[in-house]
Amino acid sequence: MILPTDVARGVAEGRVTHVFRRWKQARVRAGSTVVTAAGVVEITGVAQVETITDDDARGAGASDADAVRTAFRGTDEDPVFRIDLRFVGADPRDALSATLDPSEVDTITAKLDRLDRAGSHGAWTRTTLEAVVAHPGLRAADLAALLGRDRDPFKLDVRKLKNLGLTHSLEVGYRISPRGAAYLAATDRRR
Repeated sequence: MILPTDVARGVAEGRVTHVFRRWKQARVRAGSTVVTAAGVVEITGVAQVETITDDDARGAGASDADAVRTAFRGTDEDPVFRIDLRFVGADPRDALSATLDPSEVDTITAKLDRLDRAGSHGAWTRTTLEAVVAHPGLRAADLAALLGRDRDPFKLDVRKLKNLGLTHSLEVGYRISPRGAAYLAATDRRR
Protein backbone atom coordinates (compact mmCIF):
# COMPACT_ATOMS: atom_id res chain seq x y z
CA MET A 1 0.00 0.00 0.00
CA ILE A 2 1.31 3.43 -0.91
CA LEU A 3 0.60 6.40 1.33
CA PRO A 4 0.78 9.81 -0.34
CA THR A 5 3.37 12.11 1.24
CA ASP A 6 0.79 14.40 2.88
CA VAL A 7 -0.99 11.40 4.44
CA ALA A 8 2.30 9.86 5.61
CA ARG A 9 3.29 13.16 7.22
CA GLY A 10 -0.14 13.32 8.85
CA VAL A 11 0.44 9.88 10.38
CA ALA A 12 3.89 10.95 11.62
CA GLU A 13 2.38 14.10 13.17
CA GLY A 14 -0.56 12.20 14.70
CA ARG A 15 -3.21 13.98 12.59
CA VAL A 16 -4.03 10.91 10.47
CA THR A 17 -4.90 7.68 12.26
CA HIS A 18 -6.38 5.66 9.41
CA VAL A 19 -7.07 5.59 5.68
CA PHE A 20 -9.77 4.03 3.53
CA ARG A 21 -9.32 1.92 0.42
CA ARG A 22 -11.76 0.24 -1.94
CA TRP A 23 -10.37 -3.15 -2.92
CA LYS A 24 -11.80 -6.46 -4.04
CA GLN A 25 -10.12 -7.94 -0.94
CA ALA A 26 -7.83 -6.61 1.77
CA ARG A 27 -4.33 -6.08 0.40
CA VAL A 28 -2.61 -5.43 3.72
CA ARG A 29 -2.65 -7.06 7.12
CA ALA A 30 -2.34 -5.84 10.67
CA GLY A 31 1.20 -5.93 11.98
CA SER A 32 2.86 -5.17 8.66
CA THR A 33 4.78 -1.96 8.03
CA VAL A 34 5.04 0.47 5.15
CA VAL A 35 8.06 2.67 4.47
CA THR A 36 6.78 6.12 3.50
CA ALA A 37 8.20 9.52 2.70
CA ALA A 38 7.71 10.44 6.38
CA GLY A 39 9.12 7.25 7.88
CA VAL A 40 7.89 3.80 8.84
CA VAL A 41 4.15 3.34 9.43
CA GLU A 42 2.63 0.24 11.02
CA ILE A 43 -0.76 -1.10 9.98
CA THR A 44 -2.48 -1.78 13.29
CA GLY A 45 -5.86 -2.88 11.99
CA VAL A 46 -7.79 -3.71 8.82
CA ALA A 47 -11.58 -3.93 8.75
CA GLN A 48 -14.24 -3.87 6.08
CA VAL A 49 -16.69 -1.00 6.71
CA GLU A 50 -20.14 -0.21 5.37
CA THR A 51 -20.20 3.54 6.08
CA ILE A 52 -17.77 6.41 6.46
CA THR A 53 -18.74 9.36 8.64
CA ASP A 54 -17.36 12.87 8.38
CA ASP A 55 -15.46 12.25 11.64
CA ASP A 56 -13.96 9.08 10.10
CA ALA A 57 -12.93 11.13 7.08
CA ARG A 58 -11.22 13.80 9.19
CA GLY A 59 -9.23 11.04 10.94
CA ALA A 60 -8.07 10.04 7.45
CA GLY A 61 -6.96 13.59 6.66
CA ALA A 62 -9.94 14.41 4.42
CA SER A 63 -12.45 17.22 4.80
CA ASP A 64 -15.52 14.97 4.82
CA ALA A 65 -16.83 11.53 3.83
CA ASP A 66 -17.65 12.65 0.28
CA ALA A 67 -14.00 13.63 -0.26
CA VAL A 68 -12.92 10.13 0.80
CA ARG A 69 -15.44 8.43 -1.47
CA THR A 70 -14.51 10.65 -4.43
CA ALA A 71 -10.88 9.55 -4.16
CA PHE A 72 -11.69 5.83 -4.30
CA ARG A 73 -10.48 3.65 -7.13
CA GLY A 74 -12.14 0.39 -8.06
CA THR A 75 -15.79 -0.28 -8.68
CA ASP A 76 -18.79 0.54 -6.49
CA GLU A 77 -19.21 -3.20 -5.94
CA ASP A 78 -15.80 -3.51 -4.26
CA PRO A 79 -15.85 -3.39 -0.44
CA VAL A 80 -14.33 -0.50 1.52
CA PHE A 81 -11.62 -1.14 4.09
CA ARG A 82 -10.52 1.03 6.98
CA ILE A 83 -6.78 0.65 7.61
CA ASP A 84 -5.63 1.87 11.04
CA LEU A 85 -2.12 3.32 11.14
CA ARG A 86 0.57 4.16 13.68
CA PHE A 87 3.85 5.97 13.15
CA VAL A 88 6.80 3.75 14.11
CA GLY A 89 9.83 5.92 13.38
CA ALA A 90 12.29 7.25 10.89
CA ASP A 91 13.06 5.47 7.63
CA PRO A 92 16.13 3.31 8.43
CA ARG A 93 17.45 4.03 4.94
CA ASP A 94 18.01 7.66 6.01
CA ALA A 95 20.65 6.68 8.57
CA LEU A 96 22.14 4.13 6.17
CA SER A 97 22.48 6.76 3.44
CA ALA A 98 24.45 9.18 5.59
CA THR A 99 27.87 7.56 5.48
CA LEU A 100 29.95 4.92 3.77
CA ASP A 101 32.51 2.87 5.60
CA PRO A 102 35.30 1.99 3.13
CA SER A 103 34.91 -1.67 4.10
CA GLU A 104 31.40 -1.62 2.58
CA VAL A 105 32.48 -0.78 -0.97
CA ASP A 106 33.08 -4.38 -2.06
CA THR A 107 29.80 -5.54 -0.51
CA ILE A 108 27.84 -2.80 -2.28
CA THR A 109 29.63 -3.55 -5.55
CA ALA A 110 28.65 -7.21 -5.27
CA LYS A 111 25.02 -6.27 -4.60
CA LEU A 112 24.97 -3.88 -7.56
CA ASP A 113 26.54 -6.54 -9.78
CA ARG A 114 23.76 -8.95 -8.78
CA LEU A 115 21.13 -6.31 -9.59
CA ASP A 116 22.77 -5.70 -12.98
CA ARG A 117 22.78 -9.42 -13.77
CA ALA A 118 19.15 -9.85 -12.67
CA GLY A 119 17.90 -6.91 -14.73
CA SER A 120 16.15 -7.55 -18.03
CA HIS A 121 17.88 -4.58 -19.67
CA GLY A 122 21.52 -5.19 -18.85
CA ALA A 123 23.77 -3.32 -16.46
CA TRP A 124 21.86 -0.33 -15.14
CA THR A 125 23.01 0.50 -11.62
CA ARG A 126 26.03 2.73 -12.27
CA THR A 127 24.36 4.47 -15.23
CA THR A 128 21.35 5.21 -13.05
CA LEU A 129 23.45 6.50 -10.16
CA GLU A 130 25.38 8.75 -12.53
CA ALA A 131 22.14 10.02 -14.10
CA VAL A 132 20.79 10.89 -10.65
CA VAL A 133 24.01 12.82 -9.93
CA ALA A 134 23.77 14.67 -13.24
CA HIS A 135 20.04 15.44 -12.98
CA PRO A 136 18.97 15.85 -9.33
CA GLY A 137 15.27 16.55 -8.96
CA LEU A 138 14.41 15.55 -12.52
CA ARG A 139 11.02 13.85 -12.77
CA ALA A 140 11.28 10.06 -12.78
CA ALA A 141 9.57 9.83 -16.18
CA ASP A 142 12.05 12.27 -17.71
CA LEU A 143 15.06 10.60 -16.12
CA ALA A 144 13.84 7.20 -17.31
CA ALA A 145 13.37 8.57 -20.83
CA LEU A 146 16.96 9.89 -20.82
CA LEU A 147 18.09 6.34 -20.10
CA GLY A 148 15.74 4.75 -22.64
CA ARG A 149 13.68 3.11 -19.89
CA ASP A 150 9.99 2.87 -19.04
CA ARG A 151 9.06 4.93 -15.98
CA ASP A 152 7.55 2.28 -13.70
CA PRO A 153 10.33 -0.35 -13.95
CA PHE A 154 12.86 2.48 -13.65
CA LYS A 155 11.23 3.71 -10.42
CA LEU A 156 11.37 0.19 -8.99
CA ASP A 157 15.07 0.02 -9.82
CA VAL A 158 15.80 3.38 -8.18
CA ARG A 159 14.00 2.10 -5.08
CA LYS A 160 16.50 -0.80 -5.00
CA LEU A 161 19.32 1.76 -4.97
CA LYS A 162 17.53 3.69 -2.21
CA ASN A 163 17.24 0.48 -0.18
CA LEU A 164 21.05 0.28 -0.31
CA GLY A 165 21.24 3.88 0.94
CA LEU A 166 22.64 5.24 -2.34
CA THR A 167 19.84 7.63 -3.35
CA HIS A 168 17.17 9.82 -1.78
CA SER A 169 13.68 10.37 -3.16
CA LEU A 170 12.60 13.98 -3.44
CA GLU A 171 9.09 15.40 -3.85
CA VAL A 172 9.99 15.31 -7.54
CA GLY A 173 12.81 13.09 -8.72
CA TYR A 174 15.83 11.87 -6.82
CA ARG A 175 19.23 12.94 -5.55
CA ILE A 176 22.35 11.01 -4.71
CA SER A 177 22.89 10.38 -1.00
CA PRO A 178 26.17 11.09 0.79
CA ARG A 179 26.72 7.32 0.86
CA GLY A 180 26.02 7.10 -2.89
CA ALA A 181 28.40 9.96 -3.66
CA ALA A 182 31.12 8.37 -1.52
CA TYR A 183 30.55 5.01 -3.22
CA LEU A 184 30.84 6.53 -6.71
CA ALA A 185 34.01 8.39 -5.70
CA ALA A 186 35.55 5.25 -4.18
CA THR A 187 34.77 3.12 -7.23
CA ASP A 188 35.86 5.82 -9.69
CA ARG A 189 39.33 5.66 -8.11
CA ARG A 190 39.40 1.92 -8.77
CA ARG A 191 38.64 2.27 -12.49
